[in-house]
Amino acid sequence: MTFKVAQRRSSAARKATARTAAVLAAGLALVLGAAAPGQAAGTTPAGGAAPAGPGCDSAERAGAVSAAPAWAAAHQPAPVPALTGTAAQNFAYSLPGQLPIGLWSDSGVTLRTPVTKGTVRLDVSSKGFSTDSLTVQRYEPRAHRWVDLDSKPGSGSFPTRGVLTFPVSAPDASIEHPVAIALRLQDLDRPGTLTVAASLDDGRGHTYRAPARTAEATRPKVTVTGWDRNATLRRGGTGRAVTVMVKNTTDRAYPALSGAYFAYGAGGSHALTPKDLTLSQYRSGRGWVRVPLVAGGCDPGMSAALLPTGGKRVLAPGETAVYRLKVAVARSAPRDVTHADAGFTVGNGDASFHSQQLPFTIPGGGQG
Repeated sequence: MTFKVAQRRSSAARKATARTAAVLAAGLALVLGAAAPGQAAGTTPAGGAAPAGPGCDSAERAGAVSAAPAWAAAHQPAPVPALTGTAAQNFAYSLPGQLPIGLWSDSGVTLRTPVTKGTVRLDVSSKGFSTDSLTVQRYEPRAHRWVDLDSKPGSGSFPTRGVLTFPVSAPDASIEHPVAIALRLQDLDRPGTLTVAASLDDGRGHTYRAPARTAEATRPKVTVTGWDRNATLRRGGTGRAVTVMVKNTTDRAYPALSGAYFAYGAGGSHALTPKDLTLSQYRSGRGWVRVPLVAGGCDPGMSAALLPTGGKRVLAPGETAVYRLKVAVARSAPRDVTHADAGFTVGNGDASFHSQQLPFTIPGGGQG
């Protein structure tokens, strides 16, 4: 389902206003690692907004954006599948109580009866988020990689029900020799509740059902102070500071906490470029440190990877990470640009779990 979600989100962004689409594209491109390591993003030609390049609006590009993270996610160390259920259960399914957004959560099934060319089916239902944003994978020992389950999405633009299946054969499975199959899942969207009803068709005319399991999709609490939707930044001014606090209210550690800032602004003839904005981040013992902004590739706009807070990336349960940022507009910024859509995203590695707009007005506009 991962590609379908990316495609659906990309389409939704394209149908939004041009400014909002550019902001989201810049932020998501950075968080999802659209540019390969060491590869600079494209620049916007002076004097105007650059048109989207070939393939920028295509499904091929959406696939290319997610290819590197998807490959890395699939090629992980082999998991040790855990047995679940009791000896009296021919088929059992496990699901943790929390599913922190931005992290893979372990799941699995256990077989205690012989299975020949059988099928495991997961009927999923959600509240608060779409089942289209749910990704479920199983570990394939022979291929040494994680693979997506076959999926049958629900109906409508925001389905809350879906079906996932995968083939299974375990002719030697028994009470004495149970077979465990490792699964993992992740909600890519927003908090809510997920219920999974698992069943097994053993390929010999028998169907076994496991008790339904319910989990809460959660994410860290993010608080923003010092900014509002009426924020004003004057050309050549000292800028405005904003504080972003990320408290891990989940029961899991986030091992690769990451943050990104993105911005976009356009007037009648010009668009903002990295030289028109200054982004600084406060570092303990060093004061305000400038963070370089990089121009977007397919859309005019810019983004920057924020520096780790406290010199570390791991955010344990109960811990808080604080990003202190300051944004200023250069005196030479084009005068026909009087508004900018901007914001930040926070995530774990290449998976974002929160994004928020931080727009601002640039007064004193005119013909540039």
